[in-house]
Amino acid sequence: PPERKRFYQNVSISQGEGGFEINLDHRKLKTPQAKLFTVPSEALAIAVATEWDSQKDTIKFYTMHLTTLCNTALDNPTQRNKMQLIRAAVKFLETDTVCYRVEEPAALAELQKNEWDPVVAWAEKRYNVAIGSSTSILGPNIPASTKETFVSHLASYNMWALQGIEYVITQLKSLILSMGLIDRHITVEKAVLLSRLEEEYQIQRWGNVEWAHDYDLCELRARAAAGTLFVHLCSESSTVKHKLLQD
Repeated sequence: PPERKRFYQNVSISQGEGGFEINLDHRKLKTPQAKLFTVPSEALAIAVATEWDSQKDTIKFYTMHLTTLCNTALDNPTQRNKMQLIRAAVKFLETDTVCYRVEEPAALAELQKNEWDPVVAWAEKRYNVAIGSSTSILGPNIPASTKETFVSHLASYNMWALQGIEYVITQLKSLILSMGLIDRHITVEKAVLLSRLEEEYQIQRWGNVEWAHDYDLCELRARAAAGTLFVHLCSESSTVKHKLLQD
């Protein structure tokens, strides 16, 4: 949506019957489908309230990634159930960025091997699966057992967290990098760099439009970080929430 003038002075949170609500002055925040904006954890409510409080003279909706994710979880505009969300996430394995390799130029092939192989090896060990990589345009042949393992793992997350997981996967074009990020094996900066490896390689060789590159990089980091935070704050484990807040 376009920007609109800020129409509120104060932002606060309150606990209602269905969870935690966001108050803009004396108005309760609503979703695009006019549902009461209610989130499952106080920590997430604080994070969303901070997004609204950070807006200056105008409300820049495109900067409010956590609010957008909450709206998606509440309104579920695509009307998908839990298994449909999980299957959509796992389908990214078939076109996972870190599984597609080049043969030429040799320098890029070597860079992909050095940077991507370790994270693939981590995922194979972490989830006890076979993933591999391929230089074929058809991509790697991912075993059905690997897909089912990831289906089982993702099923341990609730619907809210799954919305966040799919969002991160969509940003990074990689299930493997996303799980590495959510499992805190790699940082946001590292995950984004690995997802943009070929582009960064080309920039090193040919240069770039500086402001455009910097904007894209910062925007992707913001989205990946917001999605990861959303997953953790929607987790049913209070231990995770408290640990994140302490960090």
